[in-house]
Amino acid sequence: MMVSESLSDSVKSIMDVVGHNHDVVLREIALGSTGRKAAIIYIATLGNAEVINKSLLQPLMQMKAADGDADSDRFKERVIDATIVLTELVEDDSVAVCIRNILTGNTVLIIDQINSYIILSTAHLEGRSIEEPKSESVVRGSREGFVENISTNISLIRQRIKDPTFTMLQYHVGKRTERELVIAFIKDIANDQIVEEVCRRIETVDIDDAGDSGFIEQFIEDNTFSPFPQVMNTERPDRVVNALMEGKVAIILDGTPFVLIVPVTFPMMLYSPEDNNERWMYSSLIRMMRYILAFVSLYLPSLYIAFISFHQGLIPTKLAISITSSREGVPFPTFVEAMMMEITIEILREAAIRLPRPIGQAIGMVGGLVIGQSAVQAGIVSPIMVIVVAVTAISSYTIPIYSGGIAMRLLRFFMMFAASMLGLYGIIMVTLLLLSHIMKLKSFGTNYAGAFVHYHPSNWKDSIIKYPLKWFKERPNLIDPKDKKRAN
Repeated sequence: MMVSESLSDSVKSIMDVVGHNHDVVLREIALGSTGRKAAIIYIATLGNAEVINKSLLQPLMQMKAADGDADSDRFKERVIDATIVLTELVEDDSVAVCIRNILTGNTVLIIDQINSYIILSTAHLEGRSIEEPKSESVVRGSREGFVENISTNISLIRQRIKDPTFTMLQYHVGKRTERELVIAFIKDIANDQIVEEVCRRIETVDIDDAGDSGFIEQFIEDNTFSPFPQVMNTERPDRVVNALMEGKVAIILDGTPFVLIVPVTFPMMLYSPEDNNERWMYSSLIRMMRYILAFVSLYLPSLYIAFISFHQGLIPTKLAISITSSREGVPFPTFVEAMMMEITIEILREAAIRLPRPIGQAIGMVGGLVIGQSAVQAGIVSPIMVIVVAVTAISSYTIPIYSGGIAMRLLRFFMMFAASMLGLYGIIMVTLLLLSHIMKLKSFGTNYAGAFVHYHPSNWKDSIIKYPLKWFKERPNLIDPKDKKRAN
């Protein structure tokens, strides 16, 4: 429906849709001595009452009659340009657009005999203050994290990027509950094809309510059945800024503190923002350690099962005797023993996350110690198995991206099944399948394997070993950025 010149008809077209809510406020006023009437509609629980009273109602009700008021267009211009003291306002003639703005906390002004609505930004939404990100802690780096308000999140990025070509495209997603979504990129760096593909996929999102960025992630990823995350989510503005400076694209959704970054490669799951803040020697050492620990978290239980069940001859004699003596009296096969302990660890991990923080920490520490010690004393599992599972769990915590750690935990069980059936041959077969899958997998047209398949010097300077910052003369060639030169 479109706006009507009749004030009562225009008000009725909106109130028929939202008027049943007790917090919807309709205020009809006389515009001073001009002889015209008007109405404002807003939601009391979302609007800023002080701003509405001082910047909207008072100026409108104190208007004086002037020459030319009989002309509706001139009168509307006087209201907008010389009366209302709000900086953010737009005109529209669609009832649907007005209702959407009312439901987001804005105020709609309707003036009699004027065939357009005036939408004013008066939203006052409650939210938490900026805090340190809980899911991506660093020793050296920014302590600011995203919040649930999209305007605050955009400001955190704008404070760090002063580039005039920094571009943001606005969308609305959700059929029932529309949420604002912004696609951010640096126009002079980002590849146009990637930006167009991101926009195309966002436009195809068909959902009632995109409650979190995770909903958007599942709609726009390339391979739904891949265990690897193809879209990165982060709470850290500095990580987003670094990605934008390399030519990547950020997706910001209202109502969530997690911003999405595309395209993504597997090595990015092992990078931390702290790597850019430390000297190259420290960063390279820590990064190599993360690769080793990711390998340990994926393969250690399956290798233990394979050696104990199939390849005992490959174990050194003294170690084999020690393992055999520790397993004496254990009633279960190695695979069952490992599965029991891995599932127990997953249960403790999940319980620690869901419970209140002080209780969760106690459950994680005390539960692991008590259950492990009790299981060993009862002869259900061997001490060496407790050590293997504990080292595996600790290794998985070193992966900086939570979704990357989940992928390793999932694949670990496939490795254990393969090891229990075919030993080392099973592990090798699953590894080959994983490698072939990673080599074929793409994220918005970019190879997921990253620098491991792109033999270009600019890609290897920030891969397993981080080169000195002075050597970074070019941006990574993976996504073919427009501006390939860095300014050091």
